Amino acid sequence: MEEQKQKPHALQWHPAFYAGIQIELESEADLLLFENEHQLGTKPKEIDVLIVKKEKEVPIRKNIGRIFRTHNIVEYKSPTDYLSVDDFYKVYGYTCFYKADTAKADSIGIQDITITFVCHRYPRRLLRHLKEERGYEIRNEEDGIYYIIGDKIPIQLILTQKLSEDENLWLKSLTDELKETETAKRLLEQYEKHKGNGLYQSVMNLIVHANKEKFQEAKSMCEALEELMKDELEAKKAEGITQGKAEGILELLSDLGQVSEDLKAKIMGQKNIDILNQWLKYAARSETIQDFEQKIQ
Repeated sequence: MEEQKQKPHALQWHPAFYAGIQIELESEADLLLFENEHQLGTKPKEIDVLIVKKEKEVPIRKNIGRIFRTHNIVEYKSPTDYLSVDDFYKVYGYTCFYKADTAKADSIGIQDITITFVCHRYPRRLLRHLKEERGYEIRNEEDGIYYIIGDKIPIQLILTQKLSEDENLWLKSLTDELKETETAKRLLEQYEKHKGNGLYQSVMNLIVHANKEKFQEAKSMCEALEELMKDELEAKKAEGITQGKAEGILELLSDLGQVSEDLKAKIMGQKNIDILNQWLKYAARSETIQDFEQKIQ
């Protein structure tokens, strides 16, 4: 009987998106409350992201948040998913449920709610439906941001692949089709400035895993990432790193093509975080995997 092929590990896009949208709005984060997978009622009805504006009268200046009112419902579709007609009605229904799911009647005004749809691919069928069946107008407000006009609730569509890299680097880069090596370099530069921030770590790890070849194209980028990972490893070691976290770091190095499967098994078999430290030092000096294998035997 043929051996069953091992399925590749599924990328977790939603946690990275939740981190990414906070990065995009970080300059005004003190005005906002973020809640991941906000549950509606007692049954499993969840909003992807709920963003509550702390001060009703203070406008949000960031381009993706200019539409925001007090309660802002966000639906996210990963690059491998598609925003359908039924997705629109599901989220619209959840929004109405959110408004009604309060202890006091009409405590959340309909005028205080917005809906944001975020996706990678242009949802032609949905937008055609909204124009033809609901009489909405679709207005391209700026690169990657569309306002859906004609409903009592303000609605916007964010198309991540069309966003401005200057304005929305992290959400635009949340893809498995990173096109420019320069974009990867820019991400690494930005990440180095914020590498102690868990939000940046979450997004960067996902982007690297999803675009391994692009990050392998330039040797200098791999060296830069190794240096960043080395710094993180030293910090975590000082805190008393667990074996599980060590496996995660080793997995990232493996994905970047810096550690062979045999060597990875050998390192993890020794269950010694110092071995990972040694590998990072040898990698920085451009020693070969074969040399390193001999040194740890």
